Amino acid sequence: MLPRSFTDKIQGNVSKLSFWKSPPQGKNWKSKSMRIIPEEFMRSTEGGIEHRLVCSASWGNSWQFWLQREKKGLVILKEDWDDFVDQNLLGPNDVLFFAHEEIMFLQVRIFKKDGKEIIEAPVEHEPETEPFHLTPQNAYQETTPASASASGGTWLNFSASGGTDGRARRGSGSCDVNNPERYLLNPKNPFFVKTLTKKNDVLYVPKPTIYKYGLMFGPTNSAMSYLLPEGKEEGWTKIYGNSPCFNGWTNICRKHNLNIGDSVVCELELSGGVVAAVRLHFPNK
Repeated sequence: MLPRSFTDKIQGNVSKLSFWKSPPQGKNWKSKSMRIIPEEFMRSTEGGIEHRLVCSASWGNSWQFWLQREKKGLVILKEDWDDFVDQNLLGPNDVLFFAHEEIMFLQVRIFKKDGKEIIEAPVEHEPETEPFHLTPQNAYQETTPASASASGGTWLNFSASGGTDGRARRGSGSCDVNNPERYLLNPKNPFFVKTLTKKNDVLYVPKPTIYKYGLMFGPTNSAMSYLLPEGKEEGWTKIYGNSPCFNGWTNICRKHNLNIGDSVVCELELSGGVVAAVRLHFPNK
């Protein structure tokens, strides 16, 4: 468990229900005890979480956790949890901080054993696309130094208080989008290249794309549209962990038979200065 002064500092900036996780002595991140959702947390959500959770990180990645009920409560399926552990390169002294965003959505923050918080996808794993006219940043941002103890486990706080634009990397069955601009209907429109990974619950707009174009988004649950070669589909704007995204993406992937590694050029259409639609171009098709 991290020093009280450290956890108090983190929790002081969070007004929502939250809990911490770190492996106790003799356990590791893939131990079953790490997959159990705290019972106190479940009771406080008043039945809002039953079958699945969607967990998002500040850099835009999200993970879907399917849940099963056992004697000890709700448990994350091993395959989903192990995938999350592997993608984030969790070490024995790392600590996770989960904050409840809404209904079945959580935001996760990862702290390394030296007290630094991860603010980018771990460097050992390739990001979904390469940076475009951006200076690479260090994968870690220093916070208050802290060291994790061997006690670990799960503890709670009930305080009241992706991809980037540019050239897509090659994936299994994908094509290399060397010149995504040629797919744009309007070459002046903002865009980014999305390369599919295992988790595709929502379509996140990468932070570098947002900063480069100064993008603005509608409020949570405001309507947006996917503009497709065969017509239009409706979706909704969401904000998870300060990361704008659009739901309805899963259905798009299914209808167009998109697989892991496939790339999609996402051209953003603005209305009144706000992102109102995403025009999708399929280089693989």
